[in-house]
Amino acid sequence: MIDRLSKLKNAIERHSHAYHTLDKPEISDEAYDSLFKELEAIESEYPELKTTDSPTRRVGGEPLKEFVKVKHAHTQWSFDDVFDAEELRKWDEKVRNFMEKSGVENEKLEYCCELKIDGLKIILTYENGVLIRGATRGDGEVGEEVTENVRTIRSVPIKIHNSQFTIPNSLVVVGEAWISTDNLKKINKERVKEGEAQFANSRNLAAGSMRQLDPKMTASRRLDSFLYDIDEISPRFHLGTEVEPRSQSEELELLRELGFKTNPHYKICNSVREIQAFYDEWTKKRHDLPYELDGIVIKVNSVKIQQALGYTAKSPRWGVAYKFPAEQVTTVLEDIVFQVGRTGVVTPVAILKPILVAGSTVSRATLHNEDEIKRLDLRIGDTVIIQKAGDVIPDIVSVVRELRPTGKNAPKPFVWPKHIQACGGDGTIERIPGEAAWRCVAKDSFVQQKRRFYYFTSKKCFDIDGLGPKIIDVLFENGLISTFDDIFTLKKGDLLALPRFAELSADNLITAIQKARKITLARFLASLSIPQVGEETAHDVARHFTNSKSETLNSTRFAKAPARREQIRNSKPETVLELIMSAKKEEFESIYGVGEVVARSLETWFKNPDNKKLVRNLLKQIEIEKPSKVQTENLKLAGKTFVFTGTMPTLDRDTAQDMVRSLGGEVSSSVSKKTTYVVAGAEAGSKLEKAKELGVRVLDEDGFRGMVS
Repeated sequence: MIDRLSKLKNAIERHSHAYHTLDKPEISDEAYDSLFKELEAIESEYPELKTTDSPTRRVGGEPLKEFVKVKHAHTQWSFDDVFDAEELRKWDEKVRNFMEKSGVENEKLEYCCELKIDGLKIILTYENGVLIRGATRGDGEVGEEVTENVRTIRSVPIKIHNSQFTIPNSLVVVGEAWISTDNLKKINKERVKEGEAQFANSRNLAAGSMRQLDPKMTASRRLDSFLYDIDEISPRFHLGTEVEPRSQSEELELLRELGFKTNPHYKICNSVREIQAFYDEWTKKRHDLPYELDGIVIKVNSVKIQQALGYTAKSPRWGVAYKFPAEQVTTVLEDIVFQVGRTGVVTPVAILKPILVAGSTVSRATLHNEDEIKRLDLRIGDTVIIQKAGDVIPDIVSVVRELRPTGKNAPKPFVWPKHIQACGGDGTIERIPGEAAWRCVAKDSFVQQKRRFYYFTSKKCFDIDGLGPKIIDVLFENGLISTFDDIFTLKKGDLLALPRFAELSADNLITAIQKARKITLARFLASLSIPQVGEETAHDVARHFTNSKSETLNSTRFAKAPARREQIRNSKPETVLELIMSAKKEEFESIYGVGEVVARSLETWFKNPDNKKLVRNLLKQIEIEKPSKVQTENLKLAGKTFVFTGTMPTLDRDTAQDMVRSLGGEVSSSVSKKTTYVVAGAEAGSKLEKAKELGVRVLDEDGFRGMVS
């Protein structure tokens, strides 16, 4: 402990000097604060070790089943996020481009910037000025009714009293329920006394309080509120005259005049520079407030422009959330363990001393692969800086080298194992040729089997609602499933004997399984977890073997038997599957986007008698949909090949790929001279570079949407 204390003091002093004197910080403020807190904790526990030279001496929803579900009269959108000035600038450019496309380019563009309160979204409905319903956001379409709990929030008016207004017949307002940081501390202190777990942050406490079945418990938590939006007000009267708010700032003022509590810290900005200044100001001041913030919200102020810009499938084009920087803290690496995926790929995971970061306690971080461990020179026992942005798994950013134990306690460089028990067999692993990844030599370990089932039932494959990892584990442990087709033979009585199941849940799962019996050929192929074969390859193979112009069907193998060829073209999908199972490596290689490695994997997998038996047994339980006879050559994107890379602002990749296929185009996972377009989002990577190198045209999301609209 004395050695650790000494190293902490030295590290803090050195980083303090680098930051304040040299203006050359080597670690983030959050990481520095984490080291400082650790020193304070040690000195608090061992006061005899505190010295006069210590740095501490310096002055410095899915709705819950318990509640009634409420369908919102107005969709409750969530904003897209930006994380830095460059992303903000690009969003501003998109707004201006859409204004031009929408014919409102001559309107004055202002932004209303508001604080993003870290609480729980609430939707309040009034009739004739009386609160009749309070609801949570839920999934945006359906929330949960929490009216009695909302009534306990003293800042929410039960009845609107304002002599200046004719009381609206109908009023729907939206805001945030929150709990002060002081209340969080008091409640956590009491929970510690009672031996209960503490709430990680104010947001969790606000959400938990609003979902209490006993309103008295909610009242004891003393929630507060800020309202920021009017979804509906009818009729709109002010001093006897009908009035329509023309901007977000006028809407905030109208809410205040109606008697709602609004946050006073908003600002009208005319440029990205002014927005950034507002953001920077509150990044520094956010801890001075009695409530927690996780960023700012930026909205186009003009209602006319908002209406012209409209919405994407997920969010409004006229607003965005500018999130505060990812939080960084320090902790100790206690171990490195390994996870085995459905195809046998081995992934290292860091086991950390539990630490609070970005509002939640974490004890694991991703390490990606062996090369990442070597790059970081990561050793068990090291003090590491971890970073967490939003809800993603934390990353290890770097090692605090000066805190690494020395002498006989010095940790040794990490040695990659040769055997991993979870792989099955003798646990041997092998390096995947040409990659920085390792995989199990044995292909039938229990872990891999379960992960293949997880994928088989996922939304990308059979999409069996309610059959997630926990239920699959229970079915495995009780011997009810061992091959994929076993799922479709389950009966209600089988489930009722298991933990986690009652009459209703058993009925629901059996119903979901029945609904999943019909599937496309592409999704069926993807569900089989054939090594090297993902969604895109599965689509390519399925399309190739069902296409009337397929080179395979017109190959020498079938050229001498035109009747046989026509029979296969017009046959059931199950017959096409027999053709696929008998195909040779060369036939698979003739498919655009399928290389030698993938072709060999397909041939090898389908040659295996056990795999053929699995497919045929499945065909006894399920039905493969026959592809529609749409003449794709007449469609808009016929003959064009798209490659998607990076993350698009509003459009998820699955949806975008489906758009291309529905318009007759093809989707590939790799860029080549045959690629027509590369659609690039954030963090595009090597595919974008390859496209530029080959002169392939690159589109952003807006360009792609314009093409498919």
